[in-house]
Amino acid sequence: MQRIIALLRENNLLRVIDEELDIDLEIPHLAYVEVKKEDSRALLFTKPVSKRLGKSFDIPVLMNVFGSTKATELIFGKNPNDVAQQIEALMHMKPPTSFMDKMGMLGTLFNLKNALPKRLKGKGVCQTKVYTEPNLYDFPILTTWSEDGGPFITMGQVYTQSLDGTKQNLGMYRLQVYDKNRLGMHWQIHKDSAHFFHEYKKAGQKMPVSIGIGGDPLYIWCGQAPMPIGMFELLLYGFIKDKNARLVKSLTNPIYIPEDVDIVIEGWVDVEKMEIEGPFGDHTGYYTLKEPYPVLDVSCITCKDKPIYQATVVGKPPLEDKYMGWATERIFLPLLKTTAPDLMDYNMPENGVFHNLILAKMNVLYPGHAKQFMHAFWGVGQMSFVKHAIFVDENAPDLEDYEKVSDYILDRVSSKTLLISEGVCDALDHASPNALFGGKLGVDCTGEIVSEPSKVLLSDEALLEKVKVLVPEACALKQYKTHTKTPITVISIEKKRVGKAVYEALKPLREHMKLVFMVDATGNDVENAYMLVWRVVNNIDALRDIFVDEAFIGVDATTKNSLDGYTREWPKDTDCDQKVIQTLIQRGLIENNPAFLKHFHI
Repeated sequence: MQRIIALLRENNLLRVIDEELDIDLEIPHLAYVEVKKEDSRALLFTKPVSKRLGKSFDIPVLMNVFGSTKATELIFGKNPNDVAQQIEALMHMKPPTSFMDKMGMLGTLFNLKNALPKRLKGKGVCQTKVYTEPNLYDFPILTTWSEDGGPFITMGQVYTQSLDGTKQNLGMYRLQVYDKNRLGMHWQIHKDSAHFFHEYKKAGQKMPVSIGIGGDPLYIWCGQAPMPIGMFELLLYGFIKDKNARLVKSLTNPIYIPEDVDIVIEGWVDVEKMEIEGPFGDHTGYYTLKEPYPVLDVSCITCKDKPIYQATVVGKPPLEDKYMGWATERIFLPLLKTTAPDLMDYNMPENGVFHNLILAKMNVLYPGHAKQFMHAFWGVGQMSFVKHAIFVDENAPDLEDYEKVSDYILDRVSSKTLLISEGVCDALDHASPNALFGGKLGVDCTGEIVSEPSKVLLSDEALLEKVKVLVPEACALKQYKTHTKTPITVISIEKKRVGKAVYEALKPLREHMKLVFMVDATGNDVENAYMLVWRVVNNIDALRDIFVDEAFIGVDATTKNSLDGYTREWPKDTDCDQKVIQTLIQRGLIENNPAFLKHFHI
């Protein structure tokens, strides 16, 4: 960790905050704003305090360590695309035909031995200080959002192993602090740790867990990497760094952890006990709701001589996970191609919060290929959680050029290009009527430009006037991409009826509109396309909220309630505490830039 801090400092990617700031809201809010800046830097808080606990900490807090593309490359030691090329070359390695080929292969295989974690004897530097009467409140664990269920560890490396000890896992899960020695374990049902938990539960045995904080930041990236089930994520660390991860045994359980992490929290999970965890403002930009999860009884805490507490903040985009996700996207492209060989490239827009929207470029070989490919794509590992996928062909612009690729897409959208299906959803998805499964949308934009008749376009003001006659609850209207074959109309409304009824009411205006999005007037700005994309892909279930009648497509992205037959609890947005934001502005820690703050819903 000290090495990375020095690297960030040398590259002008570190901002040191020497003022006292509270671990509740103040530190997270400053980090939340900082990472949204174009020139964002990591933040090192040297004087964290807790007014709630009435104490100060001598442990600095480091946030936004993955706060930029450059910082991410420094952590990896290379560009993630270079890692992808190494993986691709390895997968396409051919049998040697000459002595020199054999020598070259020998060198490659010799380097691969560095991927294997090495178990050391004795203690690591992470075990310099030992606390056998652990107190989690002695560490600057943050409360990020005002309605969070309490303080949460947000960058914990959660190390677990199978019941027989033959499989190890590193996951990145949020961990709620219940009291001085108990943590909530938010591993979702599709995670390896949850699978291990059920092994222990079936055997009636307590489950060992150790949590690392700090050390090489690449550890935490590995913890969120979508590795195949059963593969230890630290193999990826060794492959990227070309050196073994060096592990030592925890002091009070059998779990091995990297010897150079800053803090280790050891303990045992009683498989018969569950406790309500949450709410928590998550990376979707919404609070996830209260649910029962397993509990870790902390048996010991160890740390370095001068540890640093690493944390992150999740909420509305863009945040630190933007850059972590970029690295994941690039590195796992070659592996994704092995099960989806027609895939050429893919992109996860940051305001699509990863599983909610993906763009994919494919090699089209025959009619109907894209729709066939959609089903294959949704069957590949964590891609099965993607809710909305848009497919283009090899002639499309670069997927990162959103202006050009969106034009390309909208010129090819019609009622016939949409595929609405059903499948599993991420546990954090709130829009679907049912937890863990719901509607999915695939859009085939691999064909020719559609030949549908052009719409008779009106000004925003004139169109809104006509809309209000049919839909009096309409408040504002904005049209986008009117130069394409599929102009977009966004209408904000005060919701008084179901989206389908609004769509039907708008049909007399279909000569002026093709693709209509309905959003709530509260909490949305029809002029803010960036945050509208975030809202729409979060709030829709394709089976319920998309309406199609030839060249008139409606999308209901409003908050769902009893009018829609929605019986789940709809979560709140993660909104900053305005008193805290104003205090940080007054102290000169946040720039008073109203346009910036409004744009990112701060």
